[in-house]
Amino acid sequence: MANIGTASLTISELREFASFTSCEQRYIKRSLDVGLGRQDAFKLWARDDSESRSIRSQYVVYQELKALRGQVPADTGFDALEAYIGKLVRIAAFDLAQERIDGFSAFRFLYERLLGAEVRPFLPSAFCAAAALPQIRPDKRKHLLQSISEAAATAPGWSAREPSFYPEWVEKEAA
Repeated sequence: MANIGTASLTISELREFASFTSCEQRYIKRSLDVGLGRQDAFKLWARDDSESRSIRSQYVVYQELKALRGQVPADTGFDALEAYIGKLVRIAAFDLAQERIDGFSAFRFLYERLLGAEVRPFLPSAFCAAAALPQIRPDKRKHLLQSISEAAATAPGWSAREPSFYPEWVEKEAA
């Protein structure tokens, strides 16, 4: 029975990933390569100098992920909240400023994989805080903030189940 539940979850995650734009899919895969140290992101994802610079910046910003993993503050207290949410908002603002993530669903999908299931309660606030920053273009800011549903913003609880699908680069010949 446990295998059926895991298979259903994986299929659901595959469907969700397939619902994202190709730009979002590409950015999520690239970000997972950078954030999880899976592959050489420069070699796989840099199509030009601009993307190389972006990836280089992403490597620098994503260094903060190490400090966030396993350090999620208790959702009932305020101890360590400032340091945690501040770093999370800074990384999220970087990703949103790249203008390759179009909404909360893709953001949540990426960050659940970068930081684990325990970060879920903090993702709506981090997303809204980052999307509302002046570093995000006003029209993009409006679109991003409108992408988070009331249900996502006010969820009474979150699943502790870790993601099971981690998209990655696939060579055209292998596909």
